[in-house]
Amino acid sequence: MAVIVDVQQVYLGTVPETQLIQHWAESALQKVAEDCELSIRLVDEIESAHLNATYRGKTGPTNVLSFPFDSGIELTPVLLGDLVICVPVVEREADEQTKLREHHWAHMVIHGCLHLLGYDHINDADAVEMETLEGEILASLAINNPYKEQGDAI
Repeated sequence: MAVIVDVQQVYLGTVPETQLIQHWAESALQKVAEDCELSIRLVDEIESAHLNATYRGKTGPTNVLSFPFDSGIELTPVLLGDLVICVPVVEREADEQTKLREHHWAHMVIHGCLHLLGYDHINDADAVEMETLEGEILASLAINNPYKEQGDAI
């Protein structure tokens, strides 16, 4: 399986290396049997807040937004969609939760990739399923389960 990740850095600041982001996405997408492609856009709080308001009706920036692609046409590679990650929010959360920034970044990439695969955390049963899978993927990367540490969902 090949995972193609198009990283678009529009945030003017330090972010994880593209190879790390690729590795985290591949870790999340191993269950996809086909080749797949996604875009990950790294943004500031202004762009995140605009997208959050426009597409979710929510005020303010958020850590990760997912935009699944569904054309109804079978494509190779499978186009999963786009993730938009707000760099300042992710880094602030890591600091507030006393997590290594790299670990929180990995979690956000994995979390977003799972949303592109159709996982969500709207109800309790779905949240448990998604959080369990996130924990397993993070464990494969030697990263502690953030839900066991924090006790709450994203």
